[in-house]
Amino acid sequence: MTGLVIACTATFGEEADRVLVEGVAPHALTLPAVRAATNLAPAAQNAAVLDAEVVLGQPSPEDLLVAPRLRWVHLNSAGYTRYDVPEVRAALAARGVALTTSSGVYDDPCAEHALALLLAASRRLPECVELQLGGKAWPSKAVRGRSALLRGRRVLLLGFGAIGRRLSELLGPFGVDLAIFRAHPRGDEPGRVVGPEALGEAFAWAEMVVSTLPENEATRGLVSRALLDRMQADAWFVNVGRGTTVDQGALVDALAARRLGGAYLDVTDPEPLPPDHPLWTAPDCWITPHTAGGHRGEMVALVQHFLANLRRFERGEPLVDRVV
Repeated sequence: MTGLVIACTATFGEEADRVLVEGVAPHALTLPAVRAATNLAPAAQNAAVLDAEVVLGQPSPEDLLVAPRLRWVHLNSAGYTRYDVPEVRAALAARGVALTTSSGVYDDPCAEHALALLLAASRRLPECVELQLGGKAWPSKAVRGRSALLRGRRVLLLGFGAIGRRLSELLGPFGVDLAIFRAHPRGDEPGRVVGPEALGEAFAWAEMVVSTLPENEATRGLVSRALLDRMQADAWFVNVGRGTTVDQGALVDALAARRLGGAYLDVTDPEPLPPDHPLWTAPDCWITPHTAGGHRGEMVALVQHFLANLRRFERGEPLVDRVV
């Protein structure tokens, strides 16, 4: 397959852009004058999409509805919330347009980030950082007494996409007691599966709750006040999915009342989180600025993921990370 018209609506930096330009040959690549530098930015309409057969980036859903030659859209993100709506799904499916994501780029870094947070919570690392930044005290006996092992702990995993699956693999050597919330079980889960009807009991059971949930109509506000109220007083909540899946007001209240051991949040609503937002100062709340998916080779990895899928598209093979 030769002669495809490919439009890229994202910019990846000098090195990754060079890999892209070289890798798409012999196809025609259109690089609009204005390209998005982050996949979190609103998707702007772009005339280049209307002439393209393949689009890489975060194109406007409105453009996808009317682009006459479109055959495949590859997103430079794991999430696809703005495209996961009936109108867009139906339009793409009716015209046989494939929609793929970059989940395969983000599963390892996000899973490792979540594991790091679980270990930090168990080993009381935030408490030790506060000691170093504060009065330089040395309460060794007290901190040792509050420290725990990750091994054997009860972990509830919300979501079992690429990130959740990879995290479950990383947790394997720790021998955790794993429960997995999945709306539609497939029988391949490496732990007890929890459905929506049993989620309250699962929150009460867990010592650590980790959310990798994407944002969609079913997940917005899923982690509700009622569920947070079921958590144990020394349990931790970790979110590397999307901030909109959590009732943040309820989370602030639970932390302020010391009804939770603590929270690690890589995602919030909104983003960036305003400096005066109460999450910044909530007790035992630790925030990383949506960095879980990042690593030094992220941009090149995104381009290489697309190029590998492009080779499959050329050969008529199934595409990786396809959602439509």
